[in-house]
Amino acid sequence: MVLQCILQDFFYLMMEYFKIGKIVASHGLKGDAIIVHTLGDNTSFKNLKKIFVEISKENLLPYFLEKITPKSNKEIVIKIEELNSREEVNAIRGKNVWLEEKDFVKFSSSSAPANFLGFTIYNDEEALGEVIEIVEQPHQLICSIMYKGKEVLVPLHDESLLKVDAKNKRLYMKLPDGLLDIYL
Repeated sequence: MVLQCILQDFFYLMMEYFKIGKIVASHGLKGDAIIVHTLGDNTSFKNLKKIFVEISKENLLPYFLEKITPKSNKEIVIKIEELNSREEVNAIRGKNVWLEEKDFVKFSSSSAPANFLGFTIYNDEEALGEVIEIVEQPHQLICSIMYKGKEVLVPLHDESLLKVDAKNKRLYMKLPDGLLDIYL
């Protein structure tokens, strides 16, 4: 079943994937896993059929789901087909979880920070780069962008965010002086 999906997805290389969280633990003894996600509060995962687990950098492996149970606003318990023990789940514990773009759009809450993925950050009208990852810290969000060939972490909070242009997928910001210089 997994091999069939790999071959099927091979023909959809142009499809976009969005990182939504991480497998943080096994749950019970029968192959359930806990995912911490960034899709927002009260996200419904009803009818989600598969997730993609980042086995290695730029290598996503599809896993088909048998069952999804909400655990909290940011956690779900999933049962993956063909994983039937705690040990099998532990083999993918700590791995990032991705969704296809169509599923990401369907399941993410409109207020979810993950919705900023793919937005371009502007500072003083200069396009800096596209948001490639959102990291949720206890008291702030951090956007990861590629700027002049380097990964730059940009804090996202009320004081720095000036405007959100959802139509054009742009975040207008006033970055702290010297922030970009740290990375160059």
